[in-house]
Amino acid sequence: MKVNGERFLADLHRLREFGAAGVGKGVVRPAYSEADIAARDWLAERMREAGLRPHFDPVGNLFGLADGPSLLMGSHSDSQPEGGWLDGALGVIAALEVARAAQEAGGPAISVVSFQDEEGRFGVTTGSAVWSGTTPLETADSLTDRDGISFAEARAAMAGRAGDFLDPAQFTGFIEMHIEQGPVMDTSGEKAGVVSDIVGIRDMRITFTGQQNHAGTTPMDLRRDAFQAVSRYNTLINERFRNVVTPRTVWTIGHVALHPNASSIVPGRATFSMQWRDGDSDRLGRMEQIVRDTAEEVAKEMGMELAFGPMLGLEPVAMDARLRAALEAGAEAVAPGNWRLMPSGALHDATNVSRLMPVAMLFTPSIGGISHAFEEDTDEADLVAGLQVLAEAVDRLG
Repeated sequence: MKVNGERFLADLHRLREFGAAGVGKGVVRPAYSEADIAARDWLAERMREAGLRPHFDPVGNLFGLADGPSLLMGSHSDSQPEGGWLDGALGVIAALEVARAAQEAGGPAISVVSFQDEEGRFGVTTGSAVWSGTTPLETADSLTDRDGISFAEARAAMAGRAGDFLDPAQFTGFIEMHIEQGPVMDTSGEKAGVVSDIVGIRDMRITFTGQQNHAGTTPMDLRRDAFQAVSRYNTLINERFRNVVTPRTVWTIGHVALHPNASSIVPGRATFSMQWRDGDSDRLGRMEQIVRDTAEEVAKEMGMELAFGPMLGLEPVAMDARLRAALEAGAEAVAPGNWRLMPSGALHDATNVSRLMPVAMLFTPSIGGISHAFEEDTDEADLVAGLQVLAEAVDRLG
């Protein structure tokens, strides 16, 4: 099997044109947007040209199916609201090139997937979560984005393409290639990272409701300012996590929505995202208790009503030993002594797919460790090296 680096890069650049925006190689291609659907239609045609059978399932996951039992490879092609050209897209196009090269060589059988809404417009890796059974479809359909659009409403845009959910038994395993999205390999100069495990994640929305009032006439000591409750909460949560977390634990308040969001009005309601990640399930659970207890304390102290949204999350996942060994051998063949075994601090579709079959992951370096931004990039020589590692691994798996 011989992969074609030029063909691979040409497809990767072509996919970037769907939703190209901002500076450099930025992309705006959120799940179910016009750009996302157009990109999936283009991918379906490229799969067909590669000798695969395109198949959209009810939530918009796109599969390119080889005949008979096959190894599944891929990632996702939707982007963050302001994203880069490689996050997810790299894994899809690398899988397509390996599948095409395998077809040209007469085997092995490789199928390709681009999962939908990995970036979490509606939840946590929604498309693969539904396919894997992690999230029931009826639960996913009730999820809403920041604009109040439901998952059910959004996926209706793809209804004309949708077939049934695929039986995962036809796949022997899943390998996902991805950019590192961190600075480790860029700093060390290493060419590949074989993933040992993926951290777990918890994600929920919290709402404080106080009293909306006039910003000029309401004395400070009489205010029930919902934003001040968020500020107080943020200070306390950082203090209280200190004795529970490790240097690898991370937590983020990434989105805050104030109501009515006007400069001359004391905000009466604040809804914010609370997300935390760690490789230990017990620690994630202890952090959840702190999250809830701290919110309840702030609400009581500041005269707020409190509401918790649904808890979304995934458990930490160790990579399959056989698939990981094949990636390690491939990395050593392509970059002798210049690769590493490393954990993934970011969440990926492989976490959900691990419920169905063995999984493994491969990382390529990220320049400056930047991702989820228009500046996201990787040297093209490193992209091709990652593709070659993937092909070497597939050769070893037979």
